[in-house]
Amino acid sequence: MNFNSGKLYRVPLQYHIFFWLTYFLFNTFRWGIYFNDYGYSLKTNLLGFPIHMTLCYLNILVFMPYLVYRKKYLLYILAVLSSIFIMVIIKFNLTYLLISHKVWPEGPQTIDKLTLNYTIDMMIGELYVITFVTAIKITLDFLKEQKRVTDLEKSQLETELLFLKSQISPHFLFNTLNNIYSLSVEKSNKTPKVVLKLSELMRYMLYETKNKRQTLENEILCIENYLDLERIRNNDRLEINMSISGDIHDKEISPIILLTFIENAFKHGVNKNTGKVIINISFKVKDDFLHFTVSNPTPEITDHKDNFNKSSGIGIENVKKRLELGYNKKDYNLSFKNKKNIFVAKLVIKVS
Repeated sequence: MNFNSGKLYRVPLQYHIFFWLTYFLFNTFRWGIYFNDYGYSLKTNLLGFPIHMTLCYLNILVFMPYLVYRKKYLLYILAVLSSIFIMVIIKFNLTYLLISHKVWPEGPQTIDKLTLNYTIDMMIGELYVITFVTAIKITLDFLKEQKRVTDLEKSQLETELLFLKSQISPHFLFNTLNNIYSLSVEKSNKTPKVVLKLSELMRYMLYETKNKRQTLENEILCIENYLDLERIRNNDRLEINMSISGDIHDKEISPIILLTFIENAFKHGVNKNTGKVIINISFKVKDDFLHFTVSNPTPEITDHKDNFNKSSGIGIENVKKRLELGYNKKDYNLSFKNKKNIFVAKLVIKVS
């Protein structure tokens, strides 16, 4: 922790006043009871507290920033002890001149001249006050620094999440433009419908995914638009079975998380297979958790470098990173299963 790297914690003036006033009243009553003379206690504290305050603020505003934080420890010790010694001399003389010639009634005996015992006792007392106030200051500075670090980490996390989300739209757009290109090459009359659906999807991605969370209903609607695009492109060879159960209202989820899994299902299950292809998609809300499952046939067209986790590019890795950054570990569980030529991706995620 570097206290000297920026502004330290600034305590509002009213808190300073409250602290010293409380401390002053406590000390006045304490020594008033000890002396059985509240008038004398009041006068000595009125004289002593400006000295306490001067030493404390001299330490936390001058000595610590310019000596301790610059690692000039020996010079700091000499500065503190010298300033305390000077203040003790001033305190003795002011007490003698303004209050009573019988100084130090709480000591072994009253004195009328400066003694070594008095000097040592008063210096220890001032050290106690300085240490107490400095401990408060260091604690506040520590808490301020911790908050700054936490805020910085949060800002970095939010920046990284925004960056990851910004990767999704180009990734999705690239895939969809490929679809449109294929239709245009075939001079298909479905091209205008695809362009319109793409427009709706891009509008959603540009304007509805800026927040940390999006409603589950809107996310499902976005997925349905994407599925409509794929139905148009793939004709009768594609069968999509989608089921929704449980209460999806008033539920929220990180935007575009689910769409990535569906994109990958089409990339590997549809684009790399011939003949009829079945894609199964399930949304099930239970106890504030969404159980989301996508299954697709494994690719017929493969090579030794091609598998779901690696060849999905930024898609799945992006989702994994976003889940790590945006959710607590206990709030989601992501799993993949490959059985009997069917690949299943399952995400259980908190949506409350």
